[in-house]
Amino acid sequence: MAEQVRYYATGHRKNAKAKIWLAPGPGTITINARAAGEYLGRRTLEMLIVQPLELVEAVGKFDVRAIVLGGGISGQAGAIRHGISKALVVADPEYRPKLRKRGFLTRDPRVKERKKYGRKRARRGFQFSKR
Repeated sequence: MAEQVRYYATGHRKNAKAKIWLAPGPGTITINARAAGEYLGRRTLEMLIVQPLELVEAVGKFDVRAIVLGGGISGQAGAIRHGISKALVVADPEYRPKLRKRGFLTRDPRVKERKKYGRKRARRGFQFSKR
């Protein structure tokens, strides 16, 4: 029995981590065993995760299966986009310059800043009253 070709990569964004498998197929996107539209709930996030596929003109060529853990829905969508981009480079290294130019292969380093002592949050101080 012939084994099906699959490409694997991981994506990260904030506290979210995504495991991505790309396989040749009609282009279905499954996130945590649910359809992408059903899982994400926002059309803008759906558009965000297909950006790398649209850039390299591979929309109907690959099925995407994603397992996402941690973070919120927006961070998870960013992690999926990062993972899809990395998996596309594994599938075809010629996609790398296009994806690199648009910044899809760069992990966004912005994360929540830690809370500091003597403050209510990272930078916000406690409320001050003169009286």
